[in-house]
Amino acid sequence: MAAQDIIIRPIITEKSMAGIADKKYTFEVAKSATKIDIARAVEELFGVKVKKVNTLHVRGHLRRQGRTQGYTASWKKAVVALTADSKAIEFFEGMM
Repeated sequence: MAAQDIIIRPIITEKSMAGIADKKYTFEVAKSATKIDIARAVEELFGVKVKKVNTLHVRGHLRRQGRTQGYTASWKKAVVALTADSKAIEFFEGMM
């Protein structure tokens, strides 16, 4: 898989923005991606050094519209911690 196929989008929430001070960044990633794949993709795309990757599966939530109901899509989230001597990711710096 290419790095662009592994990292789908950044997660911009209040909780994920709090981790930027500790050099922790949150991304939505491909469901089939492993921690090693995610680390290599982040290093390739942003030119940083990855220290650790934590992943979790986010289940779809039940949503209703009128009398019909269904589930949103499930997806995989990755929290990527960078090394202390690594530079920050510029994309997230503009959000602060």
